[in-house]
Amino acid sequence: MPVTLVVGGQWGDEGKAKIIDYLARDSDYVVRYAGGANAGHTVVVDGARFAFHLVPSGILYPHATCVLGGGMVIDPIALANEIDGVKKKGIDVDGRIFVSDQAHVVFPYHIEMDAGTETRLGSSSIGTTRRGIAPAYVDKVGRKGVRMGDLLRPRAEVEQLFSKKFREKNKELKSLGLETLPVQESVERLLRARKKIQPLITDTRVILWSALEQKRKILCEGAQGTLLDVDHGTYPYVTSSSSSAGGAVAGAGLPPSSLERVIGIFKAYCTRVGNGPFPTEDKRRMGDKLRELGGEYGTTTGRPRRCGWFDAVAARTVVKLNGITEVAITKLDVLDSFDEIKICTSYRCGRRRLDYFPTNVRSLERCKPEYEVVKGWKKKTNSGGKPRLPRKAAAYVRYLEKLMGCRVHLVSLGPDRKAMVKLS
Repeated sequence: MPVTLVVGGQWGDEGKAKIIDYLARDSDYVVRYAGGANAGHTVVVDGARFAFHLVPSGILYPHATCVLGGGMVIDPIALANEIDGVKKKGIDVDGRIFVSDQAHVVFPYHIEMDAGTETRLGSSSIGTTRRGIAPAYVDKVGRKGVRMGDLLRPRAEVEQLFSKKFREKNKELKSLGLETLPVQESVERLLRARKKIQPLITDTRVILWSALEQKRKILCEGAQGTLLDVDHGTYPYVTSSSSSAGGAVAGAGLPPSSLERVIGIFKAYCTRVGNGPFPTEDKRRMGDKLRELGGEYGTTTGRPRRCGWFDAVAARTVVKLNGITEVAITKLDVLDSFDEIKICTSYRCGRRRLDYFPTNVRSLERCKPEYEVVKGWKKKTNSGGKPRLPRKAAAYVRYLEKLMGCRVHLVSLGPDRKAMVKLS
């Protein structure tokens, strides 16, 4: 069955949006399956920059239908504003966006709790985007959440439900020493957003099942990265959802057998936002150079990203975990000016040598990367809008392919849609 999944292979920010945009031109449906407005997907088309947080990146193609799946947590106000922004850029969205009635609502009190918790933890914080994602998932798992389908009730019932939730959560905010929220004003803002997005809410599973029966092409768009997966990532420094392949079928409502391709996206080096272990981080001059050349600042938060070298140990583990069938390498052009490039091929943990990514954070923090150094190509890979791979750059990509145990199919050489090399 024709379902392709794009999954992040590192700690997020791998450049998934560009690869999704590249693949969406041949897709009928593009589906977000997890996370919320903590995602930041940037696409550049002919110099014009588009930043998406909730709306799938496939919205830029008029033929593509975009689905926000049931595994997501959605801020109705943020979604309404984002759709308005997309419309202002001249993109027709009518009949092209559907929101799962199973997805959970992110309320303003979730955002307050998220920000308050991060502030209170100080240097021990997780480093979240403060978009209310974790508190919303806590309510979901605790069976206290509100689903998007609840917004389909009559207005009076929705207003009553929202008012009750705000009064309950204000008590919780107060007990945590946080500012309470004005109930009526907050409810009115949500009701205005509800009016805009209510027509989009439906059982999206039925839409996708019908698409499968008709053999339409479905592209599942991941958010964050596998190393931030709540089960398989560097817990507790993770996101609150399943950002790996397993989360895709559950969050989209698709059968596992429908996955035909799993494309892992890996940056040609590594970055991470927030706290948590990062074995190949370079805290010195080379890390700063990667950050500046790569423009490594968060799409959602604007925070500078921590930067370091490609981690083949983590990549091998991610390939096996997700059943990745092919790889896309992004931002290879950032390495154009480097004399030498490091690649982590194994870890040294005390007397032990590891070739897999440990699940225990304490063990990972003790791991020291063992590097191989390769010569840089010292040539532009994208000159005058003509992307190409110099011999040494191609050799670097092929070596990463060998270390990961999976073929590299696409190489991105810049932010623009056209800056792409397809490998055989």
